[in-house]
Amino acid sequence: MHYKTSEKTYFMVFSAAIAAVYTVLTMVFAPISFGPIQFRISEILCILPFFTPAAIPGLFIGCFLSNLLCGAATLDVIFGSLATLIGAIGSYKLRKNRWLVCLPPILANTIIIPWVLRYAYGSEDIIWYAMLTVGIGEILVIGILGNILLGVLNNYRHVIFGRFLSDK
Repeated sequence: MHYKTSEKTYFMVFSAAIAAVYTVLTMVFAPISFGPIQFRISEILCILPFFTPAAIPGLFIGCFLSNLLCGAATLDVIFGSLATLIGAIGSYKLRKNRWLVCLPPILANTIIIPWVLRYAYGSEDIIWYAMLTVGIGEILVIGILGNILLGVLNNYRHVIFGRFLSDK
């Protein structure tokens, strides 16, 4: 019983910590976190499902709070957060291959966010162009910086994530 309780507590605390870090990073870097050309530093955390399933709700809640607190349109709060959730679930499902973990959040955001920009903000950019600009930002943050973070965290995974590591 005690082990189950500590496992649930860990999951909630780790999720909350990830949500908090995501929110703070988005708010600190707000000028580059929103718009048709995005460089959302907080998206670097989208590699965390490689290590723990607690990252899935943490990333979703972090994105939701970030969008809400930074004054994003309702459609952005909803669908931007869902894009992050889809990406996090996909990353978790691909956790057995370190090099594929970054793909789901890159693809989810590249496909969904341009439509959000169009319908939530009235962006007149051609959808494929918005996909290109959002995709480049996602590749830079998650594909490059995220892979660097994944490599660093992987060296300390047992210290940081302990017995609660995702089974690989």
